[in-house]
Amino acid sequence: MRELHGYKQGVNLGGWYSQCDYSEERLNNFIEEKDFEIIKSWGFDHVRLPVDYNILINPDGTFLEDGFVRIEKVMQWCEKYELNLVLDLHKTLGYSFDEGEKEEGFFTSPAYQDLFYALWEKMARRFAKYTERVMFELLNEVTDKEYLDAWVAIYREGIRRIREICPNVKILIGSYWYNSVRTVKDLKGPFDENTVLSFHCYDPQVFTHQRAYWQKGMPSDLVMEYPASYGLLREKHREIMGDEEMFAGFADDDRIDTAFFEKLFKEAIETAEKFGVPLYCGEYGVIDKADVESTRRWYQDIHTVLNRHHIGHALWSYREMDFGFTDQRMDSIRDEIIQNGR
Repeated sequence: MRELHGYKQGVNLGGWYSQCDYSEERLNNFIEEKDFEIIKSWGFDHVRLPVDYNILINPDGTFLEDGFVRIEKVMQWCEKYELNLVLDLHKTLGYSFDEGEKEEGFFTSPAYQDLFYALWEKMARRFAKYTERVMFELLNEVTDKEYLDAWVAIYREGIRRIREICPNVKILIGSYWYNSVRTVKDLKGPFDENTVLSFHCYDPQVFTHQRAYWQKGMPSDLVMEYPASYGLLREKHREIMGDEEMFAGFADDDRIDTAFFEKLFKEAIETAEKFGVPLYCGEYGVIDKADVESTRRWYQDIHTVLNRHHIGHALWSYREMDFGFTDQRMDSIRDEIIQNGR
């Protein structure tokens, strides 16, 4: 599988230009230049920047200059501290992966899709001079399998339009089930050499999302350690997530280890190899409700497999957002996680 140079280990800047109240206080101060200096000091080589459409474009299609200025400032900080950037459109007009929001219709509305293409064309023109340092991620997470065919048509057209402006920029494409690694195999090519297949990994989710208030069906009193037996994980995932497939083939009394991630990533790796393109894990992490020692072991196992297969990765997330890597709880294990991720 092709290696993705310059994007070996990074961190998400979640909650800054996305999934927030969009106040001036938040946009101006949640992440500052000093944070880029810290990220570079860790030895990371890139950041992933989630951006929601509403800081860049109005529903009538007019662009918001302030949002583009903010993104360009990030690119300049990345240049200063020799960091690469994944520019991720986290939400677009007519689509949000967050349940309960009123954004809907993107996958069936030509009008919404035209606004999506126009926004990416605008970003391609505006940031063309940074394309040796930036990757474009067309959309953060597609939720349902029923959207796949529409999404394939949309990303093909999006790639075509961007390529007319920035022929060599790297473009990230993810699949459905919230960009699950298990659905990478269903992405449709052909893909050129500057396409990157992307996935997110929070598996096993009953551990990484234990007691998550936003997770449908998640008990508020669930406590899980890592590693756990496959039997327990299968039972809890069947009960809470309605999904036990990922534990098939493992003995119930065995403890989870790197073999789990090897099996989980296998089809995605084979798909990337088939298309001759790199594979990238744009989000992974453990909720702040998990115990610290279990968190350390989970990161150790997933990093072993990500690095073994030269899969670039960006952990979720730099600050707060229920997964904060700079949170005080991480102080005792942060250096080890950084070291193991390289």
